Amino acid sequence: MQTPHNPASLSAREKRELLQLASSLSARMKGIVSPDEERRIHQLCRMSMQSHDAPHDRHGLPKAILTLKAAHLFAEAIDPDHNIIIAILLYPLLEDDIIDISSLRRDWGDDVASLLVGLSSVEKFSNKNNAVNQDNFRGLMLSLADDIRVIIIMIVKNLTLMREINLHPDTQWVRDVAFEANCLYAQLAHRLGLYKLKSELEDLSLKYSNREIYTQIAHKLNETKRQRDAYIKAFIDPVKKKLEEAGLKFDIKGRTKSISSIWGKMKKQKVDISGIYDLFAIRVIIDTPREKEKADCWTAYSILTDMYTPNPARMRDWISIPKSNGYESLHATVMGPESKWVEVQFRTRRMDLVAEKGLAAHWRYKGVKSDSTDQWMNNIRDILEGAEAGPMEMMRHMKMENYEKEVYIFTPKGDLFKLPAGATVLDFAFRIHSNVGSQCTGAVVNGAHRKINYKLANGDTVEILTSSTQTPKLDWLNIVVSTKARNKIKQALNEQAKKLADLGKELLERRAKNRKIEISEPMLMKLIKKNGYKFVSEFYADMAVEKLDVAKFLQQYVDAVAEEESEAARISAEEFKLRHQDETESKDKKDVLVIGGKSINGLSYKFARCCNPIYGDDVFGFISSEGTVKIHRNDCPNAHNIRARYPYRVVEVEWSGKTGDTLMATLRIIGQDDLGILANITSIISKEMNVYLRNVAIDSHDGMFQGCLTIGVTDLSQLNAVIKKIRTVKGVKDVSRM
Repeated sequence: MQTPHNPASLSAREKRELLQLASSLSARMKGIVSPDEERRIHQLCRMSMQSHDAPHDRHGLPKAILTLKAAHLFAEAIDPDHNIIIAILLYPLLEDDIIDISSLRRDWGDDVASLLVGLSSVEKFSNKNNAVNQDNFRGLMLSLADDIRVIIIMIVKNLTLMREINLHPDTQWVRDVAFEANCLYAQLAHRLGLYKLKSELEDLSLKYSNREIYTQIAHKLNETKRQRDAYIKAFIDPVKKKLEEAGLKFDIKGRTKSISSIWGKMKKQKVDISGIYDLFAIRVIIDTPREKEKADCWTAYSILTDMYTPNPARMRDWISIPKSNGYESLHATVMGPESKWVEVQFRTRRMDLVAEKGLAAHWRYKGVKSDSTDQWMNNIRDILEGAEAGPMEMMRHMKMENYEKEVYIFTPKGDLFKLPAGATVLDFAFRIHSNVGSQCTGAVVNGAHRKINYKLANGDTVEILTSSTQTPKLDWLNIVVSTKARNKIKQALNEQAKKLADLGKELLERRAKNRKIEISEPMLMKLIKKNGYKFVSEFYADMAVEKLDVAKFLQQYVDAVAEEESEAARISAEEFKLRHQDETESKDKKDVLVIGGKSINGLSYKFARCCNPIYGDDVFGFISSEGTVKIHRNDCPNAHNIRARYPYRVVEVEWSGKTGDTLMATLRIIGQDDLGILANITSIISKEMNVYLRNVAIDSHDGMFQGCLTIGVTDLSQLNAVIKKIRTVKGVKDVSRM
């Protein structure tokens, strides 16, 4: 690349460095970037120099030098890809508004423009990284980039910056950059298999964040370098001889572990540097065809373990089953001379290329969809062994569609949250807290007021607006897309319904008490169904919000109880003719009642459903307009009203002394909603002689249940015996007859 003209404010040293970098990059990119493209880049850079007085950024670093170093590092460490190098060189011009994206797209093509858009989207959020969850920030970067190449460019740019800020006067900024490098870019590099870049990022991060520790370890390593080199040579020489005798072609070398790796081991093992037994590792790189890779690696491994005692617990086989990021190697730890542990790595030339350059050397996209950063990147591997077009060329077609399923949203304080794609303001409110969601009235999104159904985009900064009078609505379920929000809204709506139902029930009972009306549960249930309600809670809720008039319903209830007592004219009980039993009625009914001193054999009678009397109850008779005697219990909820309004139609009734047929009795049971409690209750009923269960209705809430059981019994004593036994069931709080 040619040196841009007019670098007036660059120092002499910077001018020389700029010239050297441009010349070096030009030589490296020869045949990849055409002379015409090189000329156009030069013209744009000159335009940039002429448009700005200061060619340094706000931290005093020379922008042109940083750009050329980033391009050079990418070409050297990753791949001299045409479009990526062009994008790196042009990005400062887009950032400084020297040229717009439409011009770039016209002059350099869609792919270069797409890379620049991705870089622009990612870089504008990088200064927020210190305040956010790192996993979520990685997800935000990946979703904004839309192209894995953008992420690799960002890693390279960050390493370039880290190399330049040693002893920079702004120590706080340096620490922030080091934090971002260690927690974000080093982790991304590791997941992408760029181990060499990852190690350097971690070392530099330690250097800037804890220079004292870094210096101590580096000094100690320098002190022992001669000893380590001598030891490594003494270890390697006999191994090398044995491998050569086996006919293997290989390179063998020793290396010291990175400073950050040593510091990590010191912290983990709680020892100083002298206590780290594997400060260095030996690497054997074998030249062999693909089909013989495994066999030759295992041959070398067996030769080593025959010479030195291995530590089986530290043996790692990533040849048979490679790491999910593509790493392949066979690791052995053996006891070397002077009783020192030594780690030896066996790999082929191809495997070493993958380990050193990671994704750029060996890609294959498996297409495994995932919501996780790690899962997606760990399945990007092994594409294109020996691809003529180069790995970066192939990666241009691999858009990160997985991250189109997520959006990442900032709070005003800089916290970052992940939500499913299509999430609204209301989703975000519930993601922050259930109470915030329940009281949400809208939001301020990037400074503009938005409604609760506004769909959020990646990187939006959202401040939720709330009101203490706001409550969840049913139509909110059509606004949210996240599972958490839907569940919380449903839960809130259920709680609201329960409160309304309790309020409506209390209102009905209070009004009924004021009017001295005793409510019979069976009759109440009948009227609730008659009014079109499937659930009792809905009936009570409508009553609470005055959708149902309490007074009108109570009148409906009174009328229903006395529906058969409406008379065409007032007549006395003595004048009333008792209707004989119809032929269609049961002829098997026993003479179990005496009415007015006479047996009712041959007369029609019915047991009132409002109180379900059984043999042994204190009862009275009420003559209906059809001439049928209806038998009520004396404690029937409607007894007082009947005797007050129609005393002339009430007749005395007694049991004849003979046990009657099986009759229905309804029990109300209250208890703890424990597993198996209903089964225990029904088991007791089923074991009773001549007792059977006809109907069960159970309603449970907050760990308690309330139910109505209709059972068939022959007399009162049998019913009382059943009630007594049910009360002994663990968890039953109360049993009463209705």
